[in-house]
Amino acid sequence: MTGTAVTGTAVTGAAEPAVIAHPVADGLVLRPFEAADGPALIEAYRDETLRRFTRNPVDDPEQAAHWLALQYEGWAAGTRYAFAVLDAGELVGNVVLKRGTPGGGTAEVGYWTAGPARGRGVAPRAVQALTAWAFDTFAAGGLRRIDLLHEGDNHASCRVAEKSGYAFTEIVPAFPPYPRDGHRHTRKWLDGTERRGSE
Repeated sequence: MTGTAVTGTAVTGAAEPAVIAHPVADGLVLRPFEAADGPALIEAYRDETLRRFTRNPVDDPEQAAHWLALQYEGWAAGTRYAFAVLDAGELVGNVVLKRGTPGGGTAEVGYWTAGPARGRGVAPRAVQALTAWAFDTFAAGGLRRIDLLHEGDNHASCRVAEKSGYAFTEIVPAFPPYPRDGHRHTRKWLDGTERRGSE
């Protein structure tokens, strides 16, 4: 994947590595969320499209603090690695690797883009960067597949998946809290020359 790299290193332990590397994408900065991101989160969540496709509203400082606490807890547990996506210092999105079972063979990528930043290629660049980072960081521990799931009528997410190299694999029946059938797109880990050529 042109322009995508991983900064830092991962210290390998008996099971999962201690994550100290961050994804890097052309023109964007990806870093863990910070308390200072609260006001920008509240502003991003004013967007009706974002609110439609996300489950947890962020309307005030208390909800922002709760949302941020969930991200910190996920990092500590090794189940959720959320990154703020910045463009010229401005919060323009969120991209997250969700691992229900640390050390498991599958994971899920999730993301959103702030309304004013849509149409600038933010989501595909962030998703591609996270995907490369995830396989670089966790493939040695067994990660082999990452899924991108979205509601069936979210056509923008279909386009992001395609641009990010996630192939459509199946229709997922509706299940609470999602009222509509969804799409599953998938990226699989390839080793050696094949993996480098596919990125």
